[in-house]
Amino acid sequence: MLGLIWAQARDAAGRPVIGAGGTMPWHLPEDLAHFRRVTSGRPVVMGRRTWDSLPPRFRPLPGRTNVVVTRQDGWAPGGAVPDGAPSPADVGTPVRVARSVDDALAVARADAGADGEVWVMGGAQLYAATIERADRCVVTEIDAVVAGDTFAPSVPAGWRADAGEWATSSTGLRFRTVAYLRS
Repeated sequence: MLGLIWAQARDAAGRPVIGAGGTMPWHLPEDLAHFRRVTSGRPVVMGRRTWDSLPPRFRPLPGRTNVVVTRQDGWAPGGAVPDGAPSPADVGTPVRVARSVDDALAVARADAGADGEVWVMGGAQLYAATIERADRCVVTEIDAVVAGDTFAPSVPAGWRADAGEWATSSTGLRFRTVAYLRS
């Protein structure tokens, strides 16, 4: 099973914003907890810019194989590891680097458990490259207008949507989760 997962607000033109300047232009702790529940124990595939956007204390994302797609020759996750410091693999969270989407998905699937779940977590280029292969998209819709420079893909026509109830975050933002399943 290949799933895509993201959170989106909208800009003044109604486009689905997923980022601005390499960050998410909102703070929604409930969505971060939801992301952790959905992806824990399963490989996550991300682009290098998404990796770079993660706060260093969260890299690699714990409890998941992290697969980073980059075309940058010689790129290594997090740069050099100081002498004597444990590598991510030594602390139980493998980080793999892939040079193509196909290679990244193959690596992630090899590390997937019995349920075979793999999650793509961004960014926009990776979503666009994988949405036609996906079985599911899990989208947190945030009821807010924000400025952004990175946008979510359109879920293909014909997918079934299962929308949750609107809730209010501890930060005051309204949000809901919508699961799209390929028909």
